[in-house]
Amino acid sequence: MFAKFRGDRGMAKRDNHYESAFAAYLRCRGIPYVAVDETRRSLAGQRSLKNLDFIVSPRHQARSWLVDIKGRRFPTGKSQYWRNWCTAEELASLSGWETLFGERFTALLVFAYEVVGDLAPLPVDQLFEHGGSIYGFVGVRLDHYVSWSRPLSLRWNTVTVSIPKFRALARPIEALLLDAGPFQPLAGLAAQTTVSPAD
Repeated sequence: MFAKFRGDRGMAKRDNHYESAFAAYLRCRGIPYVAVDETRRSLAGQRSLKNLDFIVSPRHQARSWLVDIKGRRFPTGKSQYWRNWCTAEELASLSGWETLFGERFTALLVFAYEVVGDLAPLPVDQLFEHGGSIYGFVGVRLDHYVSWSRPLSLRWNTVTVSIPKFRALARPIEALLLDAGPFQPLAGLAAQTTVSPAD
């Protein structure tokens, strides 16, 4: 059965349900984190940076993660799975934070997929229920994502990674935050049959 978080006591209010779900997941797993005030922008020299969402510091890891949450439905529409677009500004800002924080911090894009169909991005035991919805969290290091991204929309200044490559780069968030070993990209994440509704 997938994990379920009951109660939000002590958790900062976040209007974005994807971010709220991820914060609840961190609390449920006992992973230390700081939630960043995303209503403000920050100045770094002459640059204005979009704030990241979380600074996550697993106790057993020497590094901390600078996390930007990307909420997507799984699937988007009727059959679009693994949507992973980002704006160029978001990537540039996250890269700026990584530079400012230094070598012990690694920028991470966390794709929070809300399961709304018959398939899920992860096995049942790695899904997480929060607020009546089921989520699967997968992470891609910023440098890996940028290396394989391609333009998606010039009008909206967005980029994306092809689905096969994204599935090769992405890792379940539990593998990134709860395993002490070095980063090893997966060969691929296959869509899994989803769970039955919660009891």
